[in-house]
Amino acid sequence: MKRVVCLFLLLCVAAVPALAKEVVVIETSKGAITVELDDVKAPISVKNFLAYADEGYYKGTIFHRVIKNFMIQGGGLNDELQPKSPGKPPIKNEAANGLKNTRGTIAMARTGVVDSATSQFFINLVDNGFLDHRDQSSSGFGYAVFGKVIAGMDVVDKIGAAPTGMKNRFSDVPVETVVIKEVRRVKK
Repeated sequence: MKRVVCLFLLLCVAAVPALAKEVVVIETSKGAITVELDDVKAPISVKNFLAYADEGYYKGTIFHRVIKNFMIQGGGLNDELQPKSPGKPPIKNEAANGLKNTRGTIAMARTGVVDSATSQFFINLVDNGFLDHRDQSSSGFGYAVFGKVIAGMDVVDKIGAAPTGMKNRFSDVPVETVVIKEVRRVKK
């Protein structure tokens, strides 16, 4: 009888599908970056990012801010450094979710207003603990991590090492434009 019960339990466990995290590919003019999204710890940020991706919003946006040994930022401006519109309303900042701004993580970019993130994101080139949630103040709230690079970190590093300069009113703009060709979900 014990064997039957154990066999039954084993079959039940095997029949339950593993909870697979959503995976996307950020196809750039420098190569592909594959990112695993954490919709358990950052459901609002992941839902927002996927909504932009699914409607093709990121196509033709650029990595407009690249700071060596810090991060690469993109997803909101075109190659003329003009905001792509229309965007969606800002989302709630999920920086208190326990995920840290470590090398290879992707996080929502925002202004000085805590809940101001829309389409822009950044990928950390190094561990950036000072961007993690510390407290409820605007300076201590942090930046919401919502996933991590699982392939293509060499592409991220290549973008991160690109020469930069001033363009229009922006600093840290790659001299050679790095275009986001598309962001697409990976079929499960």
